[in-house]
This record gives sequence, structure tokens and C-alpha cells, in this order.
Amino acid sequence: MTETDFSIVNEQIDALLTGETNPVANLSNASALLFDTITDINWAGFYLYNEETEALDLGPFQGKVACMHINNGSGVCGTAFKTNTVTRVKNVHEFPGHIACDSDSNAELVVPLEVSGKLIGVMDIDSKSLNRFSDDDQAGLTKFASVLASHLDIA
Repeated sequence: MTETDFSIVNEQIDALLTGETNPVANLSNASALLFDTITDINWAGFYLYNEETEALDLGPFQGKVACMHINNGSGVCGTAFKTNTVTRVKNVHEFPGHIACDSDSNAELVVPLEVSGKLIGVMDIDSKSLNRFSDDDQAGLTKFASVLASHLDIA
């Protein structure tokens, strides 16, 4: 498996989104960039927090169809959001309360998205491979989320 050069990916997302203000366009291109550049993943996208329902709603993504709503605190995404903590899971089938939106997914990395000090959702990356995500992936994707958030005005 080829390691992703996140310094290049993070420069790409910054350049791609500079001057663009539409959050749907920005999230869409971010998910496409992730899906196209990270090896051995089968889903890359976003869940955005809906204050009215207190749940995460499906946002732009690349991959198979996905769960449309995830309760705050449920599954890997809901837990990462509720705790505002990057959550890396080696084997999702061993994660208490895991929600199997795609039965092919075996590992997951979820990064909370914060814009102007407000938690707005999560970035979710899935892989068919167990233990797919490394410390370097986590650091690179955390930085990616930060760069992306600097181009979002949806808080």
C-alpha cells in the first residue's frame, strides 16, 4: 500500500477551495479529492450536524450509498462528534454500537469538523482493510479537516 503524501493533498485542497464560498461545492470536491488520492478506501465523505433533529445528516461523499442520519453519540461518527475527538477504529465490527451502513467497511477514521469554534459535523473515511489507518493518516487527515474548515462558512 502506498502512503499518502498529505502535505501535497492538503496543499491541493487549499488551492482548490481558495475563493470558493459554496459549502456544498467545497465538501463535494473535498470528498472527491480524498477518494481519488487515498489508497485502499471505499468511502470518503461528510456528515453535518442538524441542530433541529440533534443528528448527523449525510453530506457530500464518494462511495456506496450511505446512512442518511446518524444519532449524536451513535456509531463511530456519532461518537466522534459527541466527544469532539478524532476516532480511529482498526475493526469497526468490534466498536460498540457500530452502524453498518456498508458491510464492506472494516476500518474507519472520523475527524470532527470545527468552523469558527463551532462543531459542524464530521469527516468520515472507511476502508475494506482491517487496521487500514496509521498515525500518519490520522495526522494528515486531521490537518486536511482543518484546512477544509478554513474554507467553510456554515457555522
